Amino acid sequence: MGIFKIADDQQSHQKLQGPVIKVFGVGGGGSNAVEHMVQSHLYGVDFICANTDMQALTKMSSPNAVQLGAELTRGLGAGTNPEVGRQAALETREQIIESLKGADMAFITAGMGGGTGTGAAPVIAEVAREMGILTVGVVTRPFPFERRDHLADQGIEELSQHVDSLITIPNAKLLKVYGNKISLIEAFKKANNVLFEAVRGISDMITRPGMINLDFADVRNAMRDRGLAMMGTGIASGTDRAREATLKAINSPLLDDIKLEGATGLLVSIAGNEDLGLEEYTTVGEIVEPLAAQGIAIKIGMIVDPDIGDDIRVTVVATGLTKAQAATAGVQATATAAARPRAPLGGMPAAPSRGYEDFDTPSVLKKQQAAPAPAQKPAESKSDLLNIPSFLRRQQSE
Repeated sequence: MGIFKIADDQQSHQKLQGPVIKVFGVGGGGSNAVEHMVQSHLYGVDFICANTDMQALTKMSSPNAVQLGAELTRGLGAGTNPEVGRQAALETREQIIESLKGADMAFITAGMGGGTGTGAAPVIAEVAREMGILTVGVVTRPFPFERRDHLADQGIEELSQHVDSLITIPNAKLLKVYGNKISLIEAFKKANNVLFEAVRGISDMITRPGMINLDFADVRNAMRDRGLAMMGTGIASGTDRAREATLKAINSPLLDDIKLEGATGLLVSIAGNEDLGLEEYTTVGEIVEPLAAQGIAIKIGMIVDPDIGDDIRVTVVATGLTKAQAATAGVQATATAAARPRAPLGGMPAAPSRGYEDFDTPSVLKKQQAAPAPAQKPAESKSDLLNIPSFLRRQQSE
């Protein structure tokens, strides 16, 4: 009887708790990113740090830690060798499974280009997907001065085979935003913050109470088996805050030149205090709606964040992007795992470097300059669907 009572209690807890989201930081870069999220009080998620370097692992605040390859590396790290990181994760497979149990969604975060993150992250992602967990990779490419692009390319290629969606953040773009004179410590802090915003932008859609909710099914449908994804976040205040925050999000360097028209899923989250109004919701929707082609589901939610003050935060997540679109954005391109055979780690040539000459031109303007004039649409009658905005009609049709 006691066993059945425990099961009943667990089921009741899950009903109250909702979807379980876990953030799995892999290697030094991934663990540091998780540490930043812990210190920033990311809401409604569980944190796990995994590393081959035992000394670094003991410094993390996360209560959940997995030492990878204790026998193989003896806690001394992977020595910038992804194959050691991979073997260490395979050795620790059972502990990884145990740490992921109960999760509905898992973020696998790592800094690509090192040994542990590059080698172990694909193994952990593969385990998560085998367990039926919605698996999203959120990783950084190294700064140019680190000279580890070839390792990063190999790791990203391998990781792309084992995640539902993959957000790849090139640290080089942070240098474009903050300048080359930024200190090394500050540069890595900025990189950690970008990872934090990427995870928060998606997890808040699910975990935060909402005036207009995006449930877990919405997020799962938009991110399952979608391949490359990108995100942008904008924050603004004042009388025109909704418009300003949305424009910042869609013109974010992380979305620079991404053709949202080709995305197979588009998620938008609006966060603010209890004064958020329907007019602001409509403003965001009307700005985002023209960016997506007909037939693409646009899901927009409004969540209450009591800590945001008078600001409004708009997060745009575009999924299902193709290689051609990603190349335009200057981001390492990946495709859906089922669309191509698995490549061995270390078997992919380094990706060509991209140019950023037109970085300062907002992506919306660049798309307007490059795109042909759209065909004239027949005018709708004023009474058509009671003048419901088209982005709302898209949501209703889903």
